[in-house]
Amino acid sequence: MKLTTTTQVSVDGVAQGNGGRHPDLDPGFERGGWARPLFDDEAMTYVNEVYQRAEAFLFGRRTYQLFAGYWGVREDLDNPIVGALNTRPKYVASNTLTEARWADTTILSGDLAAAIAELKTRPGGELQVHGSGALTRWLLQKDLVDELILLVCPVVVGQGTRLFPDSGPDVALDLVESRVFPKGITLQVFRPAGRPQYALD
Repeated sequence: MKLTTTTQVSVDGVAQGNGGRHPDLDPGFERGGWARPLFDDEAMTYVNEVYQRAEAFLFGRRTYQLFAGYWGVREDLDNPIVGALNTRPKYVASNTLTEARWADTTILSGDLAAAIAELKTRPGGELQVHGSGALTRWLLQKDLVDELILLVCPVVVGQGTRLFPDSGPDVALDLVESRVFPKGITLQVFRPAGRPQYALD
């Protein structure tokens, strides 16, 4: 399977609270919900198509618990996102989660890099990561990401957790697809390409 990550980010790189305010998961963060008003029909059609391509899903613990509590309790399986999430295998990369109540979930623990690498060797389409910023950064660091999909929303949030911190590993990216949706969301699909080249003085 090809491992793809899909993340909604603001222009200033914030990935926290894109869908709404969540006082339990994001205590003190008052600017949640910045992405939702910007998703027009064309952008949502793209997101629905991405979910339909999934062979399986991979989550970090926080995003898994958020998705399970929201998408996992819905029964409208004709919705493309609900149907995909509730009928396809789900994996959680966590050394702290001990029980998964969402059907068809497997907890990966121990040597997570080896477990995820083994999943990638299986036949099929995409092993998709949605949200899960900490997991996305870790997967990039471990060279496990095949495609990085960013939906860059035309807003400066001004606070919140960034997808990429002030310091971390450096990664070169090849742009393989880009598109602009009517309300200004920019789709950027990248493939990691090793370390960047730096200009010499």
